[in-house]
Amino acid sequence: MRRGGVGAALAVLLSALVLAGCSERGDTASEAGSGATGATGASGSPSRSGSTPTVSADASPSSDDPASYAVSDPGHLSGRLYTADVLLTSSHTLPASVRSKVMKVKGVQAALPLSLASLSANGRTLTIAAGDPAKLRRYTQFATARSDAVWKRVAGGEVAVDAELPRRLEQPRGYLRLGTSQDAPSVHIGAYAPLVRQISAIVNDKRATQLGMPHDNALLVSTGELTPSQISAQIRKAAGSGVTLQTLALEFNVDVPQTAVLSTSSVTDAVGTFSFTPHADGSVTPDPAWVSRYIRTEQVPLIGTVTCNKGMLPQLRGALTEIQQRGLSSAIHPGEYGGCYVPRYIAHDPAKGLSLHTWGIAVDLNVPGNQRGTVGEMNRQVVQIFKSWGFAWGGDWNYTDPMHFEMSQVVRQQ
Repeated sequence: MRRGGVGAALAVLLSALVLAGCSERGDTASEAGSGATGATGASGSPSRSGSTPTVSADASPSSDDPASYAVSDPGHLSGRLYTADVLLTSSHTLPASVRSKVMKVKGVQAALPLSLASLSANGRTLTIAAGDPAKLRRYTQFATARSDAVWKRVAGGEVAVDAELPRRLEQPRGYLRLGTSQDAPSVHIGAYAPLVRQISAIVNDKRATQLGMPHDNALLVSTGELTPSQISAQIRKAAGSGVTLQTLALEFNVDVPQTAVLSTSSVTDAVGTFSFTPHADGSVTPDPAWVSRYIRTEQVPLIGTVTCNKGMLPQLRGALTEIQQRGLSSAIHPGEYGGCYVPRYIAHDPAKGLSLHTWGIAVDLNVPGNQRGTVGEMNRQVVQIFKSWGFAWGGDWNYTDPMHFEMSQVVRQQ
């Protein structure tokens, strides 16, 4: 369990980005950006946040050829995930001995070498990171880490941009101009996705070379169960002079009780209230007594095994049974079920509040074809059935989430 005070260090100024001229030209890229179509999904997609990765459409002709900067496809996610807790940066390459010393600090679980630099884009200073896509993905948020499509795009020479960045930075539409010099490349945006706190965009190592970024001048460090503040002094000492330390993880005072209560009293009565312990990676641990009382793993029609709140399960079962009885079974794809009980903050960010998946009263269905910000492919008869069973549909929101259904009122079969 992480323990420590609230707060995170402000970002230090990174080494300036030196842009190299774009000497290779080609004829494949794309205009997607704010019109990007989603192509990936993740278990437990958040309920009211743009944290699910959205992957762009295929590239269309442009002066920058992503294929010229492609590296090996990382394939499927392998290995465990790590929290991105501390960022060590220097203006020069950090020798392997620095990583070795940092890894010896008690509590450090992993340390990944990165190339890191700052750049100006449309009047805003961005932090861009480069590294091995197969390794770097394991330090990003869960939905991003497990999205093969995002990392295929990065490996293919495109840029992954943090989902929180405003789309007005696109120049032209669907592209991010990496620098202000006349010959700075506009790189096709392959995906918008939650990345690592304080990192605005990610490219592969070939792109880093094109941009003149310092090679492996940073270390992304995971402190696991410990808050960074507990061992930051030891990490600083191990890193040596000329290296700056930035805390990325949110640190919580777990001695202060926190309680989760829904605003609709009838729903609250059905699904309960609970205290919870927040963690620096944006996940939370609800009171085990509440979990034992309310969270159940059961079989439901069409989907199979689900883990949800017992107060919501009758309505989920009722909706799916009616869908089945009305001959709409083919509209639900069991292999594309995205999860129900996933205790965490929306987008793993405490500022956005708890996801309704923490209560186990939201489900994500037919994930690949129903990404955030799209109209989606959800059968509208299925939508109406879910609504009649007391569910709100994310497809009705201003920033749509058509995969998402959440319990909004108590409905019981008569």
